[in-house]
Amino acid sequence: MVQAVDRALALIEHLAEAEEGARLSDAARAVGLAPSTAHRLLTTMEQRGFVQFAAATGRWYVGRRAFAVGAAFSRRENLVAPALPILRRLRDATRETANLGVIEDGVVRTVAQVESREIMRAIASPGGRTPVGCSGMGKAIVAAWPDAAIEALVARHGLAPKTPRSLTTPAALMAEIARVRAQGYAVDDEEFVAGMRCVAAVVRDAGGEPVCAVSISGLAARVTQASVPELAQVVRRAAEALTEALAGRADGQQKGPATPHG
Repeated sequence: MVQAVDRALALIEHLAEAEEGARLSDAARAVGLAPSTAHRLLTTMEQRGFVQFAAATGRWYVGRRAFAVGAAFSRRENLVAPALPILRRLRDATRETANLGVIEDGVVRTVAQVESREIMRAIASPGGRTPVGCSGMGKAIVAAWPDAAIEALVARHGLAPKTPRSLTTPAALMAEIARVRAQGYAVDDEEFVAGMRCVAAVVRDAGGEPVCAVSISGLAARVTQASVPELAQVVRRAAEALTEALAGRADGQQKGPATPHG
């Protein structure tokens, strides 16, 4: 059992260093395993989300679950505390509900929310889950992933359309991801709930990895298509502020407490 764990960890470490992924034979050779043994370990870890296989390239990649576990080290104090004051300012600047979300187990989970003061407003209880392809926050996060990782996510979890405006094919999702990358923000255009629109931007950790996203959500009658570009700039500034806050927090943790001098 201990040997199997050691071998599995060696494979994850190798994939983490292989920016373009690794074929089974190459990964097995790198860690000194028979291909059959490496395949058994990789498929077991794939079931838990620690590695991903992209059929299009025939390569294995480190999975998002491995990233989530590793990121927990740098999130000893979670994302919510530094995000809340930024979400409040975002809510006040846009008058819409402000959200913080992460991707877990192939879906977007809302981990914090500051509700709009408008009578008619968007509400999604913290802990609520949304398919990545129907979510502005989900699309903002995965747009920062390699294409192969996005394709592996879709292959494993599907797209799960919720409204007639939802994306229904991998090709449609990748075309949308190209737009997100070009414009620097993502939109849920009534794709999860009819009559609601969301504008989101990615937040990165101190290492530059996409760790979460912030968004605003509101009635499509208020968050109009014409107003989206202007609102998106406000959302992007909030995402940049949280990125800077996380980087500052990481710097403080690395330096540690001041040492008294006698």
